[in-house]
Amino acid sequence: MADDCYSAEFTRVTDIAGLVWIRGSKYIQAKVGNTYKRVKDDLLAGKQVLFSGTGCQVNGLKNFLGKEYDNLLCVDVICHGAPSPALWKKYAEYQEKKNGGRLKSINFRCKDDSWTDFGMKEVLAGIPQGEAKQLYISKDKDPYMQMFLRDYCLRPSCYDCVAKKVKMADLTIADFWGINDAAPEMNDGNGTSLILIRTDKGMKAFETVSNKLKLKEVAYEDGVRSNPAEYKSCRRPSQRDTFFEDMDAMEFEELEKKYASPIKVTFKSRVKRKIKNTIKSALRAIGGGQRVNDMEYGLLFVFDCQEKNR
Repeated sequence: MADDCYSAEFTRVTDIAGLVWIRGSKYIQAKVGNTYKRVKDDLLAGKQVLFSGTGCQVNGLKNFLGKEYDNLLCVDVICHGAPSPALWKKYAEYQEKKNGGRLKSINFRCKDDSWTDFGMKEVLAGIPQGEAKQLYISKDKDPYMQMFLRDYCLRPSCYDCVAKKVKMADLTIADFWGINDAAPEMNDGNGTSLILIRTDKGMKAFETVSNKLKLKEVAYEDGVRSNPAEYKSCRRPSQRDTFFEDMDAMEFEELEKKYASPIKVTFKSRVKRKIKNTIKSALRAIGGGQRVNDMEYGLLFVFDCQEKNR
């Protein structure tokens, strides 16, 4: 994140100490700036480069470079979509005004309570001067997260993501949603990660660190069954265009009331959902269920990550 926490941007790290600046999920479209040019300069200088971003950012780099480099390793993430930077800035300013301080740090995926029930942790300074206030807001209650998870604020291209069809990364990492169905013994409650190995280069890189990880190999379909963002774009909401018109015209409080209020689930809907989940569980138990596609992928591993706030 930028120093004022109003935006996210790519940064270049050259030592272990610098890794602190790039750890953690950031649910906001990042500024690329001259990153691709700097990557090319480092590659031409013979430096080893690891580039990490979303699938479209990796594809963008590869297309910019125009050829493969032996000293480049690309890692992407299973991506739900890129939220609007303008919405984030509006939300950040609203939080500062509401709480009477300046944002100093943001953790979009705070897992102090649970890696599945994460929330937004925000630190504001100057309340009063010299003191700091720490906020934790569950993803189910934070208005920004709700607008993101309901798909209102994504880029137009995210609703038909080319990067889900053309994958240029060497490795893909993600949370292992559905771990209890695929490999329950790997779930210690602190977070379990998924690694998809897509190229020979990715396999070689993975092998250099595999002896330091607790691993289990699982079938591709088992790994992504509960994470459809690996192969499918999110649905474009009917209110998506109206949302952006309102975002420009409304105060954040008004936007929150219209687009982030709690969803009322009827008793009938809860019963239908329960029946649907029961049928899915039964199909998994007998080896059935939906095939995601017939494409060939590399090996897929799950590993247990002890760090809660990665």
